[in-house]
Amino acid sequence: MTAQQNTAIRPYRVEIPQAAIDDLNDRLDRARWTDVIDGTDGEYGTALSRVRRLAEYWRNGFDWRAYEARLNAYPQFLTEIDGQDIHFLHVKSQTPNGTALILTHGWPGSQAEYLNVVEPLTAAGFDLVIPAVPGFGFAGPTTARSWNLHRTARAWAELMARLGYRRYGAVGNDAGSMLSPEIGRLDPEHVIGVHVTQLFSFPSGDPAEMADLTEEEQQALQTLSWFWENMGAFNQLQSQQPQTLAHALADSPIGLLGWNIQLLPENLDDDFVIANVATYWYTGTAGSAIRFYREMVLDQEKADGPTTAPTALAGSANDFFGIRRFAERDHANIVRWNVYQTPGHYTAHQNPEVLVDDVVEFFASLG
Repeated sequence: MTAQQNTAIRPYRVEIPQAAIDDLNDRLDRARWTDVIDGTDGEYGTALSRVRRLAEYWRNGFDWRAYEARLNAYPQFLTEIDGQDIHFLHVKSQTPNGTALILTHGWPGSQAEYLNVVEPLTAAGFDLVIPAVPGFGFAGPTTARSWNLHRTARAWAELMARLGYRRYGAVGNDAGSMLSPEIGRLDPEHVIGVHVTQLFSFPSGDPAEMADLTEEEQQALQTLSWFWENMGAFNQLQSQQPQTLAHALADSPIGLLGWNIQLLPENLDDDFVIANVATYWYTGTAGSAIRFYREMVLDQEKADGPTTAPTALAGSANDFFGIRRFAERDHANIVRWNVYQTPGHYTAHQNPEVLVDDVVEFFASLG
């Protein structure tokens, strides 16, 4: 294969075979349900009542073809980078020489996170590149070791160069909030700014760091502590033995639904929840997506000092958005820090106007 063929950008459309939809429906019809102790539904993990309700909606209410059409309304492409096919949406604004943004999702999200901001951001003059993290979605599972944060960040820098962007911004949520600062670190000549909804910087263990925490900082730490004490099992399992779980997720849509919705909470609309879960199901990427956590643990590449790209936070008050004193240890150029009184971890979907306004103001401030 020639170098030119290796870097080719190939048009793509989402077209799930009807046989795959029929197979899913058959599996949902034949679901074997777990038991639950009376009065404890949800106390021991994902509530059976919620899984049954969403499974019923997935089988008889959710319209995959409508979601597929929504994706296919935007130009989509595949290109091979570092031996792995990368799937991405590429939506250009009508503004000549507008700023380009690469928007990165996390787990158990997908490109669905950003569909609600495509029109307002392109109307504001941004070209948008919305890739699927390798192993998450339409390019299929990863086929080699070590697809971690750093390798993905390098792939994103290559993708933007391949598309011809000499200056661009990196926007992220969840894992995308970890990836985006790394893009700025790895490609400082071209990344003009980093905009995230979380900054995952934690106490180093030095008691002096904890001496004069503000009330807001103490509350943020309590929120984080509650999350890891009550909701952290997914991280432990996916960081240690993702393959053990992958067998079940690959074979059972009910199992996949029950596992993934632990971090797709009830304040999200059902269509968004199922669109994300169904994407993993139809693409066979439930296992490779959770393997990303193990790859992060195995990653031996360490950051050489704090990031220096101009960085903005647009956090949500009921999400872990970060603690600024710790974030400034890891990111030396935080120029904007907003925490909004909005519900949810998935700001781009749940409160698109908030995210759009913050993104527009931040990149405008960079000139």
